[in-house]
Amino acid sequence: MQLARMDDVAGCRLIFRSIRDLQAFRSKFHRARFNHKLRNEPDKYDYLRHPKPTGYRGIHDVYEYNVNSEAGKALAGLYIEIQYRTLVQHAWATAVEVIGFITQSQPKFQRGDTRYERAMALASELLARAHEQQAGPIPGASDQEILNEFLSLDNELHLMQTLRGLNSAKGDVTDKRNSILIFSKEGELEVRNFHDATDALRALFELEKNMPDRDIVLVRADTSEEIRLAFRNYFTDAREFVRLVDSACTKLSGRKIVQGPSSKGLGGR
Repeated sequence: MQLARMDDVAGCRLIFRSIRDLQAFRSKFHRARFNHKLRNEPDKYDYLRHPKPTGYRGIHDVYEYNVNSEAGKALAGLYIEIQYRTLVQHAWATAVEVIGFITQSQPKFQRGDTRYERAMALASELLARAHEQQAGPIPGASDQEILNEFLSLDNELHLMQTLRGLNSAKGDVTDKRNSILIFSKEGELEVRNFHDATDALRALFELEKNMPDRDIVLVRADTSEEIRLAFRNYFTDAREFVRLVDSACTKLSGRKIVQGPSSKGLGGR
């Protein structure tokens, strides 16, 4: 594939508090007065109406960048992907990334132990029903069937217990507005903070040259919590996912359920 034809050479992720807010913004954005061209039919990448089998939920749009300025001429025609998610959907997607870091499986890409993929699809269904009043990737099953299968798999994988026990990043994010996240193959995270964006960019280029085997990301946000929210997977942070799943199990079962080695179906307490 030609680089210029890829949908996600550049991207933007927008995270909303609710599906209603997401859809309202997207509708206004589609009516916006600019020359960038929407390259897909509105329903083509609607993974809220048609969730992926993995459990991924959200909506994507692909735009073709189009400006008349001399400065932007060289970029005209490049594709940009916009991802729309709610906080619930972002928590699930973050947890999938975390599982890819801490296990030999990649449920996001349907690789490795298929039990992780099934567990996350079931978790997506739990979250969709309990927190967003929607069906997820397994609409035909009852609440009880979804709960029982999820808890049974979790009893085998100890997934929730593992996610609960993860430590936060060793490096601290300060209130400096520019942070470079350096993620090693061994799963360790180093954070370097900069007041000035120019200094941060200079450091980024140098780090990418000297550490070609590292995953290095420059992020900018007004507060440290905003950085953690947007890049939870770099901080091995699945706390929100765990909280939402716990709450979903309680809502759909009508009782408090604790996932762990001893839980078996709806009888586990």
